[in-house]
Amino acid sequence: MLNPKPRSLSFTPLSVEEEQPMIEGLRVGDSKALSALYQHYGEPLYRTAILPRLPIPELAEDCLAQTFARAMERIDQFQIEHKSIYFWMRRIAINLAMDTHRRHQAQQRMHNRLAEESNLIPLHAHLPAPDRSSDLSEIRELIEEALLLLNPRYAQALRLRLLEECDRAECAKIMGVSIGNFDVLFHRAAKAFRDKYPPR
Repeated sequence: MLNPKPRSLSFTPLSVEEEQPMIEGLRVGDSKALSALYQHYGEPLYRTAILPRLPIPELAEDCLAQTFARAMERIDQFQIEHKSIYFWMRRIAINLAMDTHRRHQAQQRMHNRLAEESNLIPLHAHLPAPDRSSDLSEIRELIEEALLLLNPRYAQALRLRLLEECDRAECAKIMGVSIGNFDVLFHRAAKAFRDKYPPR
């Protein structure tokens, strides 16, 4: 787990000249260059770009790690143009944070509404509580794995109703069935999901 070192609240990016050796190191896959860049920009990216948009420390820390990994993968796309690499990395961090937050909210909705809308044994007895102390990344992965184990029609019904938040009439139209038939399909899908979660 990454653990950014505390820095002063005032922050000024390095000069282009100071960054140049690190950027050249990234271009040849030098992990020491990546570590040096992290020492300078890890904390400000975490505090000002990621955490305000993804206020869940566990996910925010993962997002910070992904930001630096992506920066190394895509360093050839970076153009200096007399501007610090910090601003390029900040945009990467913001995009990742927003995407992660949207995915997390969708998974939360699936977790909660499967329990609410199904008249089966409450799913919360089977799903880990989605609080900040849980391994949220693992929960998301397990849900996705369980969906892949379902009949594709069941998975589609759950995704439309719970992840995309379509109303019942819209779900029925997309799936080419009546609303009553969709309700039956959704009920069976919820039961199938409960039987598959967590995936063995």
